[in-house]
Parts: sequence; C-alpha cells; structure tokens
Amino acid sequence: MTAESRPKSPEAGASARALAPPPVLYGFLLLLALMFAVSYAVGSVAGPVSPGMSGSSDTGVEAPGNGGAGEDGGGGGQDMDGMG
Repeated sequence: MTAESRPKSPEAGASARALAPPPVLYGFLLLLALMFAVSYAVGSVAGPVSPGMSGSSDTGVEAPGNGGAGEDGGGGGQDMDGMG
C-alpha cells in the first residue's frame, strides 16, 4: 500500500465522529416525537376536558359557580357551622 491511500491522520476521522451526535440521541428524539403524536391523537379523540372550558361554543348556558360574589355570601365556611 502506498502512503497516499491511507488516511492522513487518525485524528481526522475521530474529529468528524466527535462532532456528530450520538445515535442514542436520534432514538430519543424519535421516541419523543412518537409519544407526542400518540398523546395528541388520544387528546383529540377524547375531546375537551370540560365542555364549559372551551370558549368557542355559545350555548347561552352559564356554568355553575359564575353567578358572582353574592352566591354564597362570600364567607366560604358555611359548611362548618357546628365547629368551634
């Protein structure tokens, strides 16, 4: 073999490999993308968590608890009348 067919130095190939990300990183990113896709699909099939949370529907029905401050007197401790 001639000296021309050999690599110039072993460091030339090693430095190129050192700059490339490890193959485990590609696997992790693929797994992350797969998990995101599956969770997005499950969430879109399940629909909204609470129908009153989405602001897009205008049914005219007011959700319970949105009546204002006079609804429960503002005390908040009315269930504990016999305590203390």
